[in-house]
Amino acid sequence: MPDDRDMLDERSIKVLWAVIHSYINNPDPVGSRYVTRKYAFDFSPATIRNIMADLEDMGFLSQPHTSAGRIPTDKGYRFYVENLMDEMEENVSVHEELIESLTKRLDDLREDIYTLLDETTRTLSTHSHYLGIAVSPGPDGSTLRRIELFPYSDDRIAVILFTNEGIIKHKILKNSFSFSRNDLNKIARYLNREFSGYTIKEIRRCLFDEMARDKALCDSLISRALSLCGDVVACYGSNVFISGLSEILELPEFSDVEKVKELSRTIEDKHAVIKLIDSLANEEGVQVIIGTENTIEEMKAMSIIASTYKEGDKPAGVVGIIGPTRMDYSSAISLVDVTARYLTKILDEGGRQWRRER
Repeated sequence: MPDDRDMLDERSIKVLWAVIHSYINNPDPVGSRYVTRKYAFDFSPATIRNIMADLEDMGFLSQPHTSAGRIPTDKGYRFYVENLMDEMEENVSVHEELIESLTKRLDDLREDIYTLLDETTRTLSTHSHYLGIAVSPGPDGSTLRRIELFPYSDDRIAVILFTNEGIIKHKILKNSFSFSRNDLNKIARYLNREFSGYTIKEIRRCLFDEMARDKALCDSLISRALSLCGDVVACYGSNVFISGLSEILELPEFSDVEKVKELSRTIEDKHAVIKLIDSLANEEGVQVIIGTENTIEEMKAMSIIASTYKEGDKPAGVVGIIGPTRMDYSSAISLVDVTARYLTKILDEGGRQWRRER
């Protein structure tokens, strides 16, 4: 079966690039007359119009009901990211002054990983105008020995986790479902029976799968218990840093109040963020997830650009950008790549001196 590149001739590729490039810079549907005026292609407006219609038929463009112009689809953006950026844009690297700004700000903070990553997200957001995200190294490789749960107060639960590496952690969680002491004992027995000897990361993935299967039983004790289990494991995982909600709210995609509320709920949900990050943590290089490629339903109108930073030869955490699918992919990819490489460099040069909680 031919890939998408084989489906398009040179003229179609040029027109697709023009539409996507125009739409990224201005969120109005793009018409053939605009493409004719803006780009010095050596073919007629009628030809451009026909090519745009063909691109729509092939799924690279779509036409909003209220406009004669067209906008890129997720398939169009994917083609653009994989085939067009390097060929048709002269400069896809981050400007030297941006790199200088980034490295100076991070150099000043290299002693404290949490402050460093918090500042990293702010830098990513400031320069991209999207959400900046970073995930710290965590005890994901530790294996569970046992968990204890018991009431701490009327609306709080105490959690104590013992690992086979000798680590003891304790947390206080909100008792959102009013679990009784008996309920907590049952949940603890379930976790210890099913997951003793598993790593924190493995447990988290298993619980996400269980919660997905039990989604239809949202009012059942099983589903509520799984939710608590997810909270327990999430609080022992990596720390998640997100900055830039005020930046992204300036974009026209978020003029709808309901979309803003949905986005806010999603980024505040640590389960969702960690599930997203887990899918990227072991991948090499910059990863791009576009729109409907997202596994999280609430993120299907968003794109994520992310890259792993390393400690030695092992993945340590993830940094990235979250924004609408109408994203400046070229700049975002360059920015994330530079940031991940620089965090890796800091770890290589002095990571063992960082004051971090394992």
